[in-house]
Amino acid sequence: MTTINDVARRAGVSAATVSRVMNDTKPVSPELRQRVLRVMDEMDYRPNLLAGSLRRRVTHTIGLIVPDTTNPFFGELAKSVEDVGFQNGYNVILCNSDYNLERERSYIMVLKAKQVDGLIFIPGSSRTDHVSDLLESWQGSVVTADRLTPELKADSVVANNRAGGRMAALHLLGLGHRYIGCIERPEHLAHIEDRLTGFREILRQGSVEVPKELCVRGGFRLEDGVRAGRALLTLPDRPTAIFAYNDIMAIGALQAAKELHVRVPDDLAIVGFDDIPMASYLTPALTTIRLPKYRIGALAAEILLGRVRGEIEGPQHHEVLEVELIVRGSSDPSFAPKYADY
Repeated sequence: MTTINDVARRAGVSAATVSRVMNDTKPVSPELRQRVLRVMDEMDYRPNLLAGSLRRRVTHTIGLIVPDTTNPFFGELAKSVEDVGFQNGYNVILCNSDYNLERERSYIMVLKAKQVDGLIFIPGSSRTDHVSDLLESWQGSVVTADRLTPELKADSVVANNRAGGRMAALHLLGLGHRYIGCIERPEHLAHIEDRLTGFREILRQGSVEVPKELCVRGGFRLEDGVRAGRALLTLPDRPTAIFAYNDIMAIGALQAAKELHVRVPDDLAIVGFDDIPMASYLTPALTTIRLPKYRIGALAAEILLGRVRGEIEGPQHHEVLEVELIVRGSSDPSFAPKYADY
């Protein structure tokens, strides 16, 4: 039967170091951690982590709550959290709230009951009062990702959404568009408002306003984007460009344009936000603002594990990551394939 001393000898470290890797009691370099974990796997060493976890009140698990697992944006973010967790010996419990407040609260209660060591939380709405009491009493740590929620007093990792909105506006103005429609979020969320605020700031500087009739509410699903696109494109005086608050809404608008035989980008430019994987495979491919999705999740996980291990202390960390404009065929004719009609 393999013992901890056998693992230590093969890895060239002390038994205490192997114990630290297994139990996360003290910091260990990533290279050393990977070496010990590799030897444990090669020797099929299976310590009784459950008994040790119960004694130390750690479980080597973290929770991740996202609002929509069908949105590829959250899929990539979840993958990065799992990657960082796996590299550090942590399992991730993924929960899909489906933008439902009751489900958010229920999942947090379940994760607390399972004694996860910490939580990465992506709220599905601007409300947090329904979970604030649970999160304030959390014995581990909480990091919010993709949304800034200062009322929760948690660490956060977000993108520079306002800068992304400005980039989208500058791009469309540079192409000569002055009559521009917007697909907005169905309810207030700070990061979406930042996108639209940045967008409108640049338009105003160019003496362009978005009329009320050119602002329509989107939703969470692709069909909501199709509906919003139809609403804009069936107006008597339709816009020459559409800025959507995320790629799902932009793809829906692109589908609406195809149904209505509005040529993109010849008759209509469309710009999204997020740069989900399918954006580059559409016809025409979608111009969008690229968010560092993987880095948002990875950094959130790194901060969370730093808190759990005691490596990070003190006031909350608020990280803001930069974004990038990706120009493709849905806005710029020079990037679009040539075809006669849909």
